Amino acid sequence: MVALFACVSLVACGDDSSGSGPENTESSAVEESSSSIEVSSSSVNGDSGSGAGMTSSNSGDSGSATFSDTTKITYALKPFDGPLSNPHKGFTVPTGGAWTFVPEFEYGPYGSLNNRAWDLVSYGSGYQQWNKLNPAKGVYDWTELEKLLNALAEHKMTYALRVLPYTPSFIKSDFPPQEDYDWTPPFVYEMGAKKIQIDLRGTDFHAYAPVWEDSIYIWAAKEFAKALAEKYDGDPRIEYIDIRTFGEWGEWHTSHMLGSVMPADSVLKDMLDYYASVFKKTQLVLPSNGFGDVYTHALDLGITKRDDGFIGIPGRPDTLLRAYNANLPTIAENIAGYKTMLANDDLIPGGTQKWTAERWVDAITTAHLTYYVLDQDNDCGYYFYKDNKALADSMSKVIGYNFTVTRAELLTIAGADNASSTAENSADTAAGNVATNTLNITIKNTGVAPCFFDVYLVAEFVDSTGKALAQIGETVRIPKGIFKDGASQDFSFTYKVMPSAVPAGEANLAIQPGVSVALSLYESEDAYKSGKNPTVRFDNDGLQENNKLLLKSR
Repeated sequence: MVALFACVSLVACGDDSSGSGPENTESSAVEESSSSIEVSSSSVNGDSGSGAGMTSSNSGDSGSATFSDTTKITYALKPFDGPLSNPHKGFTVPTGGAWTFVPEFEYGPYGSLNNRAWDLVSYGSGYQQWNKLNPAKGVYDWTELEKLLNALAEHKMTYALRVLPYTPSFIKSDFPPQEDYDWTPPFVYEMGAKKIQIDLRGTDFHAYAPVWEDSIYIWAAKEFAKALAEKYDGDPRIEYIDIRTFGEWGEWHTSHMLGSVMPADSVLKDMLDYYASVFKKTQLVLPSNGFGDVYTHALDLGITKRDDGFIGIPGRPDTLLRAYNANLPTIAENIAGYKTMLANDDLIPGGTQKWTAERWVDAITTAHLTYYVLDQDNDCGYYFYKDNKALADSMSKVIGYNFTVTRAELLTIAGADNASSTAENSADTAAGNVATNTLNITIKNTGVAPCFFDVYLVAEFVDSTGKALAQIGETVRIPKGIFKDGASQDFSFTYKVMPSAVPAGEANLAIQPGVSVALSLYESEDAYKSGKNPTVRFDNDGLQENNKLLLKSR
């Protein structure tokens, strides 16, 4: 009977203060945590490296027949050189439709300008019109949205969805066609929902707007939310969904719409309650101008917060600390496009701050951002990245989580005694022939935010081509939200081989020439078991094309 015994243990501990990541004095201190997991598994193979960086020793007890030879391989660890995008965090640029990915769009990833800002982009974002998705009562048209979601998925990106009811940006004349700017479905008004005349601030233009707390309008908005949830709640192509029911651009304010008034807080909270009742999986987001008790209510429901006034308005990053301290991902957009902000007057109070590199970095670190719009101009970040490539590349490894292996060593003990013998391996145990391979690693989250999804850590032995030979122990699940920014966790995988159980002609993989250790991070255990490549990348030199990290001995 062929039987190999292996076990893996995981010990996770908080990092000390000297190794902490970027901090903000207004935020709560990074939580230190410790946990231990022990798993028994049936496993055959393990990992090793080349002879470089290897130390060995022989020890024994004169009163015992058991001796052991110990070999330790210490791995060289360096940061990854270049930008590093990862799922469920990072930067986005406007993606208005599937046409973003055609070569004819010069600012796209395949356009003539060779826009390398896309190297940083991990998800797409943009808006959809309510009246297009919901053209008639009980009728929903997801066709164009589906095309976009599928195009993004083909490029390994997700989508941040905003469905807008109204935009004053297209009120460019006095009483323009209502469908140009009011994206409330016409059937809502036909059912009796009220609308009022508004004046566009700073112009002589007039238009119409919904009465936001009208009961028919509220009913229609909830019906759409229910349909949206039935279609997309838990869809892996959706990164998060803004609740854009009220106000201009759905941002829960009417700053440019003189005569239009936002609903009472009770109405706003009720809408949050409804969204939370129909969306059970997808992350929901409170728009930029949801403040005060409404903000508190959103956090209580697990709805996070975004802010769209970054850099231009002092203090806006601080407003997101409440969401960060509630262990929710924070989201931001600058007050205007990059080129516009370079020309701001910088007069505070009364004016708007300019974009500077220092303010951009401070915005990311102060708010502990997980998601950030790289630039909202229609050039998809082209000019921003052209001017700030080195800075943007470096901050791709600061925003959100960022996993870095800071210590890795493989300890092999040949002939180690083992107290837990079985009928199959008792002879080996008695003879001191058990080979024990222990992989010890430390991983630090060097980003500014926790990881807000479950991560599955896998260690494997691989050959010189990177092909997996066997898993070392068991897959380790790291639950979402517990791997805090600035914290370190230790992982110890132990693999034991009984010589009598190894087929003739084979030996402990850990000591075979050309065999190395690879580490991988998956978004699900099923992804590993089904042979898919990992999707989460370490910030370490040695990343392979399949996203696995090949450890290199010193």
